[in-house]
Amino acid sequence: MVIGGGLAAAHCVHELRKGGYGKPITIVSDEDVIPYERPPLSKEFLQGKKSVVDFQPFPEEWYAAASVSLRLGVAATRIDTSNKMVGLSDSTSIGYDNLVIATGCRSRLGGRASNMTGWDLPGVHTLRSLADSQALKEQLVDGRQLVIIGAGWIGMEVAASARSAGVQVIVLTPDEVPLAVAMGTEFGSHVARLHIKNGVHCRFGTTVSGIALEPESGLKVMTSSGDVPADLVLLAIGAVPNNELATEAGLEVGTGVVVDAQLRSSDPSVLAIGDIAEAFNTTLGRSLRVEHWDNAIRQGKLAAATILGREESYDWLPYFFTDQFDLGMEYVGDRAADDHVVLRGEPGSGEFIIFWLRKGLITAAMNVNIWDVNDHLRSLIGKSISADRLADTSLDLRSL
Repeated sequence: MVIGGGLAAAHCVHELRKGGYGKPITIVSDEDVIPYERPPLSKEFLQGKKSVVDFQPFPEEWYAAASVSLRLGVAATRIDTSNKMVGLSDSTSIGYDNLVIATGCRSRLGGRASNMTGWDLPGVHTLRSLADSQALKEQLVDGRQLVIIGAGWIGMEVAASARSAGVQVIVLTPDEVPLAVAMGTEFGSHVARLHIKNGVHCRFGTTVSGIALEPESGLKVMTSSGDVPADLVLLAIGAVPNNELATEAGLEVGTGVVVDAQLRSSDPSVLAIGDIAEAFNTTLGRSLRVEHWDNAIRQGKLAAATILGREESYDWLPYFFTDQFDLGMEYVGDRAADDHVVLRGEPGSGEFIIFWLRKGLITAAMNVNIWDVNDHLRSLIGKSISADRLADTSLDLRSL
């Protein structure tokens, strides 16, 4: 049984059937749509370039043909590990031999905005689900003003998508550089320049105290530098893993559900995958929780391998990507904030690579608008190559 209807869940059940698993399989999801990928929600779907069937990894017919039962629009409410039963919101319950928790994350409504008022007002949106994206998409009308609170991945991707629809966009963030925590100031500064060039109004170093709805003038966002009027607001200040079921079931929980290198929780018959899994990575030698597309696919497949009795483990490096305006980026590795940064190419050209080094070893790499090199960059992680050689564009990248 799998709780959750995202990408990790879809690939888990697909790999189970592909591997010959013959026992009953049920997916329980509180959404009323079959499993789908989430990256398009802030990009292609929001821009009207894709419909939901374009980013469902397996069509609805596959689930029927593979004898996978879909319990959609029904939430799991309780896990009874002693009796291996899961209670559902429709007052039914389902037994399991192996349980996979893939409940993902929800939008953060606290954090640095923990004292924010008005987050639940009409016209204030979050973006985690297909329904969220559809609701936001319907409001992105040419000439309207969208205020985005937060300058992380979701916030900046939605800013780019909204500008393509002719929407006026203001980004509010207490940070001085967008994405600096995740990717450092070099890339973050490049993203800021790109957005400003495309008409996004970025107000860095700005804190938000609340949102209000005025009867005559509409929404306004109250900030440290004055009130900002808005036709609609997107709250994009991060995500929170849906740990509650696991916690109430007595499983070990840290930043997510704590699992080993085979994705088993403190109860060996219960696995956790995707955004919610705080999993031990054998290559890095530590546990981490990763909220990205590639990890969801790989962990879904790994959970199936574990259930099927294969000797596989969580050994790959984090990978993710983004698309904003004419920028396409891929990142692989495990950078730290104090790693040494090496630029290969000129960011002003729009095409460059960033390497991060720690004690002379490459820890991560990112390609920006340079394609078909990510696999090679992945192969360089952990190697000792001088900063001068990495930065020297006269040397063929593959010769390194």
